Amino acid sequence: QVQLVESGGGLVQAGGSLRLSCTASGSIFSGNAMGWYRQAPGKQRDLVAGITSGGSTSYTNSVRGRFTISRDNAKNTVYLQMNNLKPEDTAVYYCNKVLHPGHWGQGTQVTVSS
Repeated sequence: QVQLVESGGGLVQAGGSLRLSCTASGSIFSGNAMGWYRQAPGKQRDLVAGITSGGSTSYTNSVRGRFTISRDNAKNTVYLQMNNLKPEDTAVYYCNKVLHPGHWGQGTQVTVSS
């Protein structure tokens, strides 16, 4: 069964930190580059961080230096450590494959207050 379960979101003040987790079924996770996406109200869903199966990472400019993506291949889990959060980071965060994402999970809400 194809499954993605995101967790770890919440309400935090600007400058605070959160750590998101996403557990994926093996058919999605194994051997694939995984990413964290986010979608703010009224906006499209955008990829903000990605990690290859070998651990190489990439970030969109707006989060580089503040967010860190990592993965545990033994647990089929990908993480997003978010530091120095800003109000503009407020969004629903999703994880999925970087290429051909397919089915989406329910996401986890991150709200950053000013």
